[in-house]
Amino acid sequence: MWLCRGNGAQVHNSERDPQTGTAAVKVVQYNINTEELYVILKEFIHILYFRHLLVNPRDRRVVIIESILCPSHFRETLTKVFFKQFEVPSVLFAPSHLMAIMTLGINSALVMDCGYTETLVLPVCECTPILPAWEALPLGGKGIHKELDSFLVEQCTVDTDTTTGQSVQAAIGTIPEETVEDIKVRTCFVSDLQRGLKIQEAKFNLDGTAERPAPPPDVDYPLDGEKILHIKGSVRDSVMEILFEQDNEEKSVATLILDTLVKCPIDTRKVLSENLVVIGGTAMLPGFLHRLLAEIRLLVEKPKYSNVLASKSFRIHSPPAKPNCTAWLGGAIFGALQDILGSRSVSRDYYNQMGRIPDWCCLSSPPPESLYEAGKTPPPLMKRAFSTEK
Repeated sequence: MWLCRGNGAQVHNSERDPQTGTAAVKVVQYNINTEELYVILKEFIHILYFRHLLVNPRDRRVVIIESILCPSHFRETLTKVFFKQFEVPSVLFAPSHLMAIMTLGINSALVMDCGYTETLVLPVCECTPILPAWEALPLGGKGIHKELDSFLVEQCTVDTDTTTGQSVQAAIGTIPEETVEDIKVRTCFVSDLQRGLKIQEAKFNLDGTAERPAPPPDVDYPLDGEKILHIKGSVRDSVMEILFEQDNEEKSVATLILDTLVKCPIDTRKVLSENLVVIGGTAMLPGFLHRLLAEIRLLVEKPKYSNVLASKSFRIHSPPAKPNCTAWLGGAIFGALQDILGSRSVSRDYYNQMGRIPDWCCLSSPPPESLYEAGKTPPPLMKRAFSTEK
């Protein structure tokens, strides 16, 4: 069994409880206490096993693909559910960035996960995450939805059977986030570099001297089968610029990759820059990869990076799956290797004896001695943080 929990996960235990009729409860809710989280996870995993998978939990090892920013209390509670409630043979927590490169058959790559809540970049060298070099920004699908919602309310209008040109607030009030996401997917796109720079210049030039490029055609979006939302073309191409606009600290999704490279050991930078892997649902936006690569090649010529990065060659891989499923596919591939999986996982007996699962990125909790012979190098998933010496 494979369970994927990335930064953009919007997992819930069911769309609606068939008995109570209550709305869905999201599994990932960090503001609730551990006892409530345990109950929610137990119900969610029960649904997975006995409604969808139809397998005996005691017969299947579990691989959990997680974000490196996943809170410890969540992973510990999830482990407790699997071992105490379902008595699975073993559990393995694996970082999503490492699992993503397993779909390509390579050992080293610079992996960007652009998901719902954040964009996280983590380099992987010889199957070892270089933890001190990770970079992240709270930019992703959630930020785009917030920006798009404000544009729709301020600039767009709604037609009904009786009236035309109504404001969004007067016609429908607030737009559900599911509808905003559908509008984003169906109508919005990422502009190329030159066009995007002109859009940003016109946006931040308050004196009005900068001319905005001609917008794409307007689009009509049906709402509830009775109302028509008129989406301006200027909204369709400008909303995505939030990902590439540099903030007060000169940070954007493109600078994350270069800042990460600067933190990496010198002898790894060339192979990492030539093996970029981009995953996450936000990376599926039309034009995103082309714009990202163009932004990187533009920024690397600036003194901030050109003085420290000798390699100017950047290439993006094309994994054999959609970006939002790449990490899951890597986990599925790794989970199918039963002989290797058994030696990398933490068994139920070890958990019952120790009472906790070792953290693959924590120096204070080494992996079980049974996972590898004394004196030998630990397996890739259990290796410690990579040296930052340059």
